[in-house]
Amino acid sequence: MTYRHTLAHARSVDDHRQRIEDLLSPLAARTSERVPVTAALGRRLAEDVYSPLDLPVFRNSSMDGYAVRADSVAIVPVTLPLAGVIAAGNTGELTLPAGAALKVMTGAPMPAGADCVVPVEHTKVHGEAITIEKSRAAGDFVREPGTDVRAGELLVPAGTVLLPRHIAALAAVGLPDLPVTRRVRAAVLTTGDELVSAGTPLLPGQIYNSNGIALAAALTDNGVDVVSLAHSTDDHDEFRNRLSEATAAADLVFTSGGVSMGDFEVVKDVLTPLGGEFGPVAIQPGGPQGVSVIDNVPVLSFPGNPVSTMVSFEVFARPILRRLAGLPDIETTDLPLLDPVRSPNGKRQFLRGRRTDTGVALVAGQGSHLIASMAQADVLIDIPATATELPAGTIVSVQEL
Repeated sequence: MTYRHTLAHARSVDDHRQRIEDLLSPLAARTSERVPVTAALGRRLAEDVYSPLDLPVFRNSSMDGYAVRADSVAIVPVTLPLAGVIAAGNTGELTLPAGAALKVMTGAPMPAGADCVVPVEHTKVHGEAITIEKSRAAGDFVREPGTDVRAGELLVPAGTVLLPRHIAALAAVGLPDLPVTRRVRAAVLTTGDELVSAGTPLLPGQIYNSNGIALAAALTDNGVDVVSLAHSTDDHDEFRNRLSEATAAADLVFTSGGVSMGDFEVVKDVLTPLGGEFGPVAIQPGGPQGVSVIDNVPVLSFPGNPVSTMVSFEVFARPILRRLAGLPDIETTDLPLLDPVRSPNGKRQFLRGRRTDTGVALVAGQGSHLIASMAQADVLIDIPATATELPAGTIVSVQEL
């Protein structure tokens, strides 16, 4: 199916988003890989992980104090001989002599024969003896093996996107690496003779290439590995070569620019004969859109204006990519407009806005080239295609950027 280049036949936002989701859904069947636990933050577990050992691993003290037998301190105050000191990390096998005390540090192994710990603050030292001023029951301030987790118990279930608290538990049981779902691998390919890299002096008619860097950042922020970031001029052969490199390296390719109705639309010109679909979507900004499958790799083609590129990603790609990565859905909220809005009939408009205590305000400058203004926004304001004028106070849906 191909697009027609008239607004009357433009695809709706929902139809185009569904087209992209259908195209990317097979990426859910990605293989798993093992990564070091130190590199697993933000990754999604591919399998249930069970504890290989008990935690705590051994009986240990939960306080700095003195390991004793509870029956030795049943009547207080009582003075006991001090038989030594056990530090955390002690690997020797120690036994508490009858009627004595052993000084222990937090985390130190409990000596055989001791069944409780008297904290330091409830004692007084007299040379080689210790006076216990408060009695303790068996088990007080003693951590028993397996009271946190038992060997063989489920530690973290499959599908969990690993946060620092999960990493802490997995590291505590000594796992060096973990089975995680391989991330979607994406390539970004910008186009345009006018684009140059940062740090290069600008000649008349040139601008810096922000779209490639911005798309790569957006992809990374949504659980995608960016494996290639490249640029092509408007030369057809160069674009074909860069695209071949991208599809060879990635599961998914994003292009920016070259999709409209001008004379130098390299992306549309090259991909249309290969089955690419290009044409208008009833959205502002970001109307010209394209989707293709090249070398069995989906290619999503966004317009080149910087805001159009970013809004296209937010509306069409971000939702499905987050689901593929196991990340939470994008937050949406209903808020009152603080400013009146005029919108073109038949186009669903996504305005840049900023939340306040009383509603959502428009960010100054809504043109598709005003990327610096977009930096001041924290939401997109979703204006329905049927709305032409909305007064201040109208309740609108906003989605978090």
